[in-house]
Amino acid sequence: MNLGERLTAIAERVPKGAVVADIGTDHAYLPVYLLQQGLISHAIAGEVNEGPYRAACQIIDRLNLSKQIDLRFGSGFAVLKAGEADTVTIAGMGGTTIIDILTAHPSVTSELRRMILQPMIGASLVRQWLVQNGWYITDETLVEEEGKLYEIIAAEQGDSPFLESVLYEIGPVLWAQKPILLAKHIFQLIKQKQYVLAEMNVSPKARQSVKFREYQESLAKLEEKACQLAAKL
Repeated sequence: MNLGERLTAIAERVPKGAVVADIGTDHAYLPVYLLQQGLISHAIAGEVNEGPYRAACQIIDRLNLSKQIDLRFGSGFAVLKAGEADTVTIAGMGGTTIIDILTAHPSVTSELRRMILQPMIGASLVRQWLVQNGWYITDETLVEEEGKLYEIIAAEQGDSPFLESVLYEIGPVLWAQKPILLAKHIFQLIKQKQYVLAEMNVSPKARQSVKFREYQESLAKLEEKACQLAAKL
């Protein structure tokens, strides 16, 4: 099975031999790929929407993988027991949804060794949650697929070093490694901040708010990082 660049980048960060739980598996493409590549021998796949769940059932049956992929119908970590998986993948959801999943069943989360997360929005919130809850961001990458830029975050249990606030938005590993898409990533973050500030600037009350000042400070820090990056290129 061929995956797009986004799912391939996630698959590349799954440790060989891991017992993977793919939460929000959709059509189960990721666990199928991992098995077909010989990277894992067993996976749990959870899906809460009936249509994708049925499609995943058909794909798994057609490929004779029902003994290797345990497909379960349910939301988030409700499909897991503590210790059943050592690695979890959660892709294509908003950052707050990912955090809700991680916090809803702490006994499951605490038994994981590695998480590979791909938030569609709110990646900074995910990074903050990881650092504040005993997880260390070990790897990050940026992937461009069909004109969209995706952030992928891998984390393992452990103490995290202090991070300056702007790196929660940019990504500490991305900033350290400076991949080719980093400039585009920071530019997008700057444009998002500028848009929000322009919207808030219409309202005198919003202009006087703490949030407005926070956005201004955040924008200034992002612009500073953009200048630092440009100087190194």
